[in-house]
Amino acid sequence: MSELLEAVRAGRMAETLRLLRSLTESERRSHLPELKELRRELRRTRVWEARSGQVLPALHLAGAACHTGAAAAADWLGASDLRRSHAPTDSLLRVLEHRDTGWLTDVAHRLARRPVSAGVPYPLMAGLVHRAGCAVPVTDAYVTGWIQHISHASNHSGVLDALRGEPHLATLVSGLFTLTDLREVRWLLGDGSRSWQSALTDLTREGLLDRAFLVDACVARLLRGGGGPTDHRVFLPLLTRLSPTREEQRARIADWTALARDAVSPVATHAQRVLAALALSGDLTPAQLTEASGGLLFRTEKKLVRAQLVLLGKVLARDRGAAAELLPVVIQAFGHEDVRVQERALKLVERYAEQLDPAGELGHAVGRLSPVLRARASALPGVTVAPREVYEEVLPPAPEPVRLASVELAEEVGALLASPGEDVAGFERALDGLVRHAYRDPNALREALAPVVANRWWAISDDSQWPRRDTYFGNDRYGTIGARDGIDLLLATLHEKVGTATLGDAVRQGPREQECAHSGLSRVFDARLREVAYRVRTEPLPLLLSTPTWSTGALEPEDLVARLTEYRRLDARVAATDFAQALLRLRRDDPTAVGEAARRARALGTREGSRLARHLTAPNPGSPATRRRTGGVRILLEQGELPGFPEGFPTEFHHLGRPVSVFTGRHRCDHWDDAIRPHWLAVLPERRELVAVRLLRDIAATAVEDERDTGVLPLLAESGGEAGEAVHLCVAYGLGARHAEDRLAAVDALLVLAARGQLDAARLGADLGQLVRRGAVKPQRLADAARTAAATGANATIWGMLRHTLPVLLADLATARPEAGAVSARGLGDLLAVAADCAERSGVRAEMPHLVHTAAQGQLPHGERGEATASRVGPGDCGGLSAASVAPTARGADSGSSVGRQRVGSGPTAGRL
Repeated sequence: MSELLEAVRAGRMAETLRLLRSLTESERRSHLPELKELRRELRRTRVWEARSGQVLPALHLAGAACHTGAAAAADWLGASDLRRSHAPTDSLLRVLEHRDTGWLTDVAHRLARRPVSAGVPYPLMAGLVHRAGCAVPVTDAYVTGWIQHISHASNHSGVLDALRGEPHLATLVSGLFTLTDLREVRWLLGDGSRSWQSALTDLTREGLLDRAFLVDACVARLLRGGGGPTDHRVFLPLLTRLSPTREEQRARIADWTALARDAVSPVATHAQRVLAALALSGDLTPAQLTEASGGLLFRTEKKLVRAQLVLLGKVLARDRGAAAELLPVVIQAFGHEDVRVQERALKLVERYAEQLDPAGELGHAVGRLSPVLRARASALPGVTVAPREVYEEVLPPAPEPVRLASVELAEEVGALLASPGEDVAGFERALDGLVRHAYRDPNALREALAPVVANRWWAISDDSQWPRRDTYFGNDRYGTIGARDGIDLLLATLHEKVGTATLGDAVRQGPREQECAHSGLSRVFDARLREVAYRVRTEPLPLLLSTPTWSTGALEPEDLVARLTEYRRLDARVAATDFAQALLRLRRDDPTAVGEAARRARALGTREGSRLARHLTAPNPGSPATRRRTGGVRILLEQGELPGFPEGFPTEFHHLGRPVSVFTGRHRCDHWDDAIRPHWLAVLPERRELVAVRLLRDIAATAVEDERDTGVLPLLAESGGEAGEAVHLCVAYGLGARHAEDRLAAVDALLVLAARGQLDAARLGADLGQLVRRGAVKPQRLADAARTAAATGANATIWGMLRHTLPVLLADLATARPEAGAVSARGLGDLLAVAADCAERSGVRAEMPHLVHTAAQGQLPHGERGEATASRVGPGDCGGLSAASVAPTARGADSGSSVGRQRVGSGPTAGRL
């Protein structure tokens, strides 16, 4: 062993540095093979071993010095396995100081081009740049490191003083505006008097930075977007602090227009204000204002749209001659979802209608107005409103189940190992494929899967790296296994990386886990995988009986009979959990197919055939009794024992029949991975109520605790069996979820249930009323979800739901109950507006309890939402939330509203929908 290698192995940094500085170029190169071998040795040792932490810094230093090529040296310096305990920066710079400037420049720029996640230390890159005297590399890694360095170094002196001393200030500041991702530094940039925004502004006043460049860079970055959704919190405050002059604003009219049209809401609001100031000062031509308005009036933010209509009104009041150019863009607002926006636009058109051609765009646009406003627009000269068409509900088609198709096994397994594992069809195909090929030719299967398993943690050749494989895959592991772990278990078993005794013990003893609501489902999934793995090792199965026929997890009876026939031909022994899972997945909704399958199963003359025949001909099992329990703001369900279960099923299946309590496993549950939930649905694809009651607390948390996610809800809607109390409560909580993506998943589930004729709108609406009343679901979130569903064409469906939600809330207001405070006026106004819109579009008329009495007491929401709701219906209208017409009377007549002067109950449809 050489003296250098001995010093590195001992982790003696000072000695290593001394020896390296005394070596010639050729002597350094000669040490590379032994250093690389030491690196491979450290890779094979446990990552938490203390010796690695002592050796790595010295190895990092030695390898950097002994590589003579710039590319190789940069790779060594930035290697992920070495940077865990990298050498001190000053030592690295000292050992490289003899290199020529070209070499140092090459290494510095190569390190700077690495991703930010590589974690290359900024002092190392900056030190190399300083010694090379080269241009600063303006890359994400270098600029991010510079920002972090300045922010941490300025704790005492402040950012401004630290930036004043930066020799490459202008170049690096320009890099701030081109960063791909600000997540690593956004929190450092901050705001306030000592922030980067303040410091950069001060530097422009001092002449150290070019003001015009910073203004252009801010606008360009806001236009480009990219990065994260909150990057504007850095660049918009900086732009505001720079306070562009009127001349600078005029020079960027096209930029403000683009920002107002496409940027995130805070940026668009700022751009709209700039454009408004320019328009009112005469610096914006009608053509430019028209272009800006065309994009703004299509935005979803109501405040922005209303502000632009106000601006257009002010401009028209000053220059009536611009009406012919501006009114066509105003007409675009006739199709906006907010009726108050429609009414503002109509007012402008009414005021300047003589400037328009009634046979042109106006005549076509009137049809997009709400019914009341459409009737009002018919008074415009030359406008004829077409008679209202008979409403027809349009629901998206319900997804059709897809038959599982054969795919290339290695590709399927590789995809599953790379993904979180939500793909039930892919998982089941891969599982069945592994079992079939392991039965036919395990050696050929191992060869085909070699590229897939090469980098799996359990496949490392040296057992010292992972001495606890058996613990991970055995019953000593706490909790059940998931889908991806299940594939790993089968692959590790196939490659003999798990002991047979470990597999057998796991089958006999079952998983160690805390009892919770999910236990019944998780244990069944776990038990099947473990028995299949054990049989792969001891008595391979020719195929799986329980592989679903359909993507929902359902299994056709004739397919199971055919598989049992193949088992009889091969004289193979059936796996108990596999057969039990197959029985739970059977579809029994086709009496003819069920009867024929039972006859064929009985004719097999095997124990499993007889069991299948009895299962198919037995009456459908009844549903367990349920009762509601409340806890805090939640409404949850408890479920009694499942009748007739678990007769004849393996032990691990018994949990499915046990009662479900809201207190079981409430404080601890190991099933935190949402990816397993679709597989739980495939355990009971024809009994979704049993799954829904076990998932209810999780789904409720998306509304009550802002958890994520509700992605399982569409799959729940596509499953078979009764869609009862638990399913509808899950959808109700999902419609009030905190995150928009989760609400969208709940909307999908609602529409699927409706399209399949399985939605009980009255039940769902009543549940939502109670959840909103208790505070579990916020009315604004529910209104957003309902509006999204109605936009697909499901107006009658959403009205059928909300007509049972609103009376619960209106009753509290009408009787002045204390619970009324749980629903804000804004939230109730949103719900009333959506309900009114759905009622108008679907043309329904029905009683709305408590509506007239609530309005008469002045309890309906005030302000813009109340006015918007009130403006929907007038005397003689054919439908809609006509009782809301009393809202303006309760708070004072609104001369701008089409029904503002009506008395309580005066309209022919007052109190009706």
